Formats: sequence, C-alpha cells, structure tokens
Amino acid sequence: MNATIENILNVTLLEPRQKHPTIFVRFDELNEGESLIIHNDHDPKPLYYQLIGERGNIFSWEYLEEGPEWWKVKISKRNLGEKEETLGEIAVKDLRKAEVFKKYGIDFCCGGKKTVKEACAEKGLDVTKIEQELKLADKSLTSRPIPYTEWSLDFLCDYIVNTHHSYVKQSLPDLVTYATKVEGVHSPQHPELHKIKSLVDEINAELTAHMMKEEIVLFPYIKELVSAKKNEQVLHASHFGTVQNPINMMEMEHEIVGKNLEEIRRLSNNYTLPADSCASYSLLYKMLDEFENDLHLHIHLENNILFPKAVELEQN
Repeated sequence: MNATIENILNVTLLEPRQKHPTIFVRFDELNEGESLIIHNDHDPKPLYYQLIGERGNIFSWEYLEEGPEWWKVKISKRNLGEKEETLGEIAVKDLRKAEVFKKYGIDFCCGGKKTVKEACAEKGLDVTKIEQELKLADKSLTSRPIPYTEWSLDFLCDYIVNTHHSYVKQSLPDLVTYATKVEGVHSPQHPELHKIKSLVDEINAELTAHMMKEEIVLFPYIKELVSAKKNEQVLHASHFGTVQNPINMMEMEHEIVGKNLEEIRRLSNNYTLPADSCASYSLLYKMLDEFENDLHLHIHLENNILFPKAVELEQN
C-alpha cells in the first residue's frame, strides 16, 4: 500500500513553479517498468511534450481519468531493452486498432514501419489522444478478429490472391469506366476530375502489373519456401537472389499506389460529393472509398505479415 501511495502525486498541492520540476524528479527516480500517477485539475498534456523533449521516448502515457474535475495520468518508464511497436506491428497484433489509424488518416500499411509518435508528428496529430483511443480499442466488443498471423504462409498467399487480388481485378475496370465517364460530364465544373481520372489510370496499370508479378514470381517462391522447410528439402536458388529483393520492389509499388489513392482522397475532399453530382459521380466516389479500404487491409497483410515472415523463413 505504501509503495502505491508513494507513486501518486497530487500536483494541485504544489506551487505552480514547482509542479513540473517535482514531476521530473519523481519520474527520474522510477526504475524501469515502474509508474507514477499524477492527479491534476486540468489536462497535463504540455507535460507530455516536455517529457518527450527532455527525456526522450522512454515512457508511456495513459489517461486514467479525463475531467471534468480531475485528470489522472499514469506515466510508466519503459524498459531500456523494450522496442516501441510500429504501426504495422500494432495492427498485426489487433486489427481493431487499425480503425483508429484509418480514422485519422494514418497509413499503417505502406507506412507501417513508423511508430505512432512518428506518424502523429508528421501529420500534426495529438499523439496523446490517439494513444488513448488505441488503448480503448482493446476494450471494444467485436467479433473475434480473423487470425491472419496464425495462418501458414502458403495459405495466406492463396487468401490474398483469392480475396484481395480477385476484388482488385473485378473493381479496376469499373473504376476506370466511371472515372472516364464522370470526367467527361463534370470536369468543366470540377477540373480536379482530370487528375482523379489520371490517377485511377495509373493505379490500374500499376496494380495489374504488380499482382501479376506476385502471382507468377513472389508467391510461388514463398510457397516453395514453406514446402522446403516442411519437408526438410534444399531450396533451389532463385534468379532474384533472396526473397528480400522482390519484396523491396513490391513494397515500393505498394507505396506508389497508396500515395495515388491518398491524393485522390485529398482532391475529392474525402469523397465529398458536390451539389451537382449525379448517380455515376456518387458511385465512383463510393467505389473509390471501398477500394481504398480494401487495399489498406490487402497491403497490411503483405507488408506487415507475409513479407516479414517470408524473410524470416528463408533465413532460418
């Protein structure tokens, strides 16, 4: 009980000029893995940024209570050997948290190697708010997430082809058709449709060639890797060297398509329909929105699960 009391600091009892210095002293006294809970009568968010600036990324910050009378924050000192998770790693562990990333336009698939703090800094987002929503996602009541990480890599390859490649192949012709049609009718009033049509054409060309390379070269090689390990056979050398080489190319192409879709979302003001839009205009934006959402999961499965596991399998 005494240890718990010692780790609670009511800063409202301190003189204003003593608040932050006292918190810093108490934080510095913490051992790795220990926590300090501060009580305040307003949001102590400025303290978060001061801690980051003066101590670095060596702590976690969790709101236990957020007003209106009390703000209680648990500040925990990280273990020095503890590596901060990336966006991709967070999404791999619990895909529900990807909904938080999507809500704020944070790229967890192509940009999955960044940390939450890095992504928020780039987009000017409130990192404390997003980290709190990620913690709340743990408590959300949803159906059991699909166990992508538990699947064998050969099964995951087939799933990606049969689910996501199939969807892309079915959707691209319609996207090109409606982008062309809407541009032809509405571009005099909405010139951004010229660029949207051009970006859709680029996405069509890029993904068509991209999926072919995956289905003919990369995925069959990953399946051979799985089979060789399972049957304790020697894998024949590939013409591209290690699996990391085609993976590097696939990830680069993912980023190109991801940036094109991000630009379409910006040009369309998050797919907001103008007052003079028609049914085709509405359908185009609806299809683009759905296509982008599917592609986020599609790329997440490859960049954050399939590819790292294939590299690890080949090396072991």
